[in-house]
Amino acid sequence: MKNSLRKLKTPLLMMICCLLGVGAGAGNVSAEGASNSYNYSYWGDAVAAPAAYVATELFTGPDLGTGPFQEPNDLHVTADNRVYVLDSGNNRIVVLDHDLKLITTVDSFTSEGGPDTFLNPQGIFVTEDGEVLVADTGNKRVVHLDSDFQLVKLIDSPESELLQDTFSFEPVRVVMDQAQRIYVMAGGVFDGFMEFNAEGSFTSFIGANRVYIDPIEYFWKQISTKAQRSQMVMFTPTEFTNLDMDPEGFIYATNGDQWGDNIKKLNAQGNDILRRTGYFDPQGDILYMSSEGPSRLIDIDVADSEIYSVLDAKRGRVFTYNGDGHLMYVFGGLGNQMGQFHTPAAIDRIGEDFLVLDKALGEITVFRTTEYGRTLNEAVKSYYRGEEMAAYELFHRTIAMNANLEFAYAGIGKALLRQGDYNEAMQHFNRSLDQNNYSKAFLLYRKEVMREHFPLIMTLLVVAVIGIFAAARIRNKTKRRKGASA
Repeated sequence: MKNSLRKLKTPLLMMICCLLGVGAGAGNVSAEGASNSYNYSYWGDAVAAPAAYVATELFTGPDLGTGPFQEPNDLHVTADNRVYVLDSGNNRIVVLDHDLKLITTVDSFTSEGGPDTFLNPQGIFVTEDGEVLVADTGNKRVVHLDSDFQLVKLIDSPESELLQDTFSFEPVRVVMDQAQRIYVMAGGVFDGFMEFNAEGSFTSFIGANRVYIDPIEYFWKQISTKAQRSQMVMFTPTEFTNLDMDPEGFIYATNGDQWGDNIKKLNAQGNDILRRTGYFDPQGDILYMSSEGPSRLIDIDVADSEIYSVLDAKRGRVFTYNGDGHLMYVFGGLGNQMGQFHTPAAIDRIGEDFLVLDKALGEITVFRTTEYGRTLNEAVKSYYRGEEMAAYELFHRTIAMNANLEFAYAGIGKALLRQGDYNEAMQHFNRSLDQNNYSKAFLLYRKEVMREHFPLIMTLLVVAVIGIFAAARIRNKTKRRKGASA
């Protein structure tokens, strides 16, 4: 019943907000010292939350000794915390160490015996072995360099029956898995990501977005003339806006779909396997001003334990979710203060901290965890690793700092469920309004009670059956005696 009410309430609220032209105040919710720190309750209300991350440092090109950045588009942090910044306007890669100290800059490489350079590159990816892949957009190619920045191969002008003769290859983002397969997000491609084998040959498209059909637009197309239909918008899938790859080889992607699933987790077949069992589907803000519209997600970063974060270009906010799709925390925003951005372009983690790249200002903002953020991160990771007692204690500490974080009660319930304390788990699932897990705990608790009291129950049943049988025998004998006397 509660779940039905919640599902009913949210669309009604959003319809009212759209009609009145006002939002539900998500942007106005603030915790002390954190102007953009909030979460969403089970009922879809924006509630205050402690800051999980705070901006502590700001770096520009001159601060790093590289000269000014010019419209940097992407950054990547490796497992050993090296930071690769793609300075697109200057056609170079800037490599920093874990303290953001300059290591080197790469603005050229050797190709066919001579120097070669980048032209307006848009995306960069670095493998565990230090190999570098660059989406060299202006030159319409992908550049694959080894850890010493020597050319491995160039991918350009792919040929296939799947591609039209007029196809122009314009790579924007790129990743590579452990099998050396390369996945490219290319401009103007609506069929998904382009997959290339280890030799650099195009093989297929994967993960195409579904087509969203506006019912009103579709109705008008049915009744309009051919000339009118030619002027209408075509029903085509939305393009992806970015992608990242987790250690297991799954692709996490964002797209520009404002009405469908704008975050996806793709397996090798291109099927979306992202879990969406939170109170709301992962999508950024769920309440907003009607004049602004929903979040426009432009980057995604995947950490360990299935934790992932997305960057909203429309409001400059970073949203972080656990593997089940529960919103953990929000930080960032647009503005001129520390921790706010003008044109956010990319995010990545360096250890437990975040780096956010501002394209227009050419700045890197460092966000460091607070005690609340560290505790919540470790609680989610402990549960993922199967450390029930640690997760139980950490979620309790999280709730002590933020009683509004409803899914933390579910985290405690799941930890208790794994430990076999079904009765206590039920109580926490009830507090988090997690009906599915409550039902699971109830069934297990009922089995436990039945198993515990089974001998007594069976004894009582046997005694009852014997009693009924004996009473029937006595009654029959009494009737026979009365009949004989008569």
